[in-house]
Amino acid sequence: MAETDFARHVAGFLSRYLPGQRNVSTNTIASYRDAVKLFLLFCQTEHKMKPDDIRIADIDPDLLFSYLDWLEHTRHCGVATRNQRLAAFKSFFHYVAAVDPEQLYACQRILGVPMKKSARHSMSFFSPEGLHRLLSQPHTATQKGRRDHALLVLLYDCAARVQEICDLRVRDVRLEQPPTVMLHGKGRKGRIVPISEKTASIMRAYVEERRWTGRSEALDFPLFMNSRKTKLTRAGVAHILRRYVSAMALSDSREVPDHVSPHCLRHSKAVHLLRSGVPLIYIRDFLGHVSVTTTEIYAKVDAEQKRKALEGAYQAPSQEAVPEWRNDTGLMSWLSELCR
Repeated sequence: MAETDFARHVAGFLSRYLPGQRNVSTNTIASYRDAVKLFLLFCQTEHKMKPDDIRIADIDPDLLFSYLDWLEHTRHCGVATRNQRLAAFKSFFHYVAAVDPEQLYACQRILGVPMKKSARHSMSFFSPEGLHRLLSQPHTATQKGRRDHALLVLLYDCAARVQEICDLRVRDVRLEQPPTVMLHGKGRKGRIVPISEKTASIMRAYVEERRWTGRSEALDFPLFMNSRKTKLTRAGVAHILRRYVSAMALSDSREVPDHVSPHCLRHSKAVHLLRSGVPLIYIRDFLGHVSVTTTEIYAKVDAEQKRKALEGAYQAPSQEAVPEWRNDTGLMSWLSELCR
């Protein structure tokens, strides 16, 4: 079978360039790999193009637009996912342009494909009361319920991204004083975040129940596993959260945010820290943001909540209580005589 330039460049991009030159994480490589796999699936099912026959010259803006629309309408992906897949392709074609200048024109055409704009949802977060209700939903009389409870408590308390929680190993959690968690964030950036003593107590019981304490081989076990004894996925964490949010909404939906996802717990922790008086710059470091500008969104959300509260408490003065000065002959006479 003849080698195509597309296959050659995909192999170089995923196996040499990303891990070797860019030093990106395995999660990033997996995301780019999935974008290519979905593109090949699209080409095969929608255009009868065999994956082994696709060449760089076959990929033009029309085909790419068709692929992106297929993601939205057939695969039911959101705009954010569509743009994420497009960003992966743009990164790939940047690489192709550098290693194969003969393809520069084809690459420039792909790089000119714009991202799709989307309406920004307002930030969703739990109130302290709503969070308390959520964390009381897991049935802690069962081992699975205790795992879910520990998962949700830790996800909130260290304001972790969902992938950071999925990637946690037993060795990443320090349960001695002071208790901390080592999170492995975007771009291989790690950060150590403190956790409360209450959370540490829950995690101690969780680790001891699984008999991981004192076992050196257990240090590299995933902290949160599924029924197959492999680490939880992002979809798995989202499913767990949705199940308890649905149970919470059955009794009272008033404390349920509009758009609930694992990231909602990260937002909740940030807003609660801000309302407790923690400076933005400390919240930035806690969340692992590169710039405080990213963290300022929480200050804007809190200011908006305060504005709505003030508007709700505002009472306009009665118009009848204000005298009509034009009908006050005494005042008019006084003003007329003033400065004469």
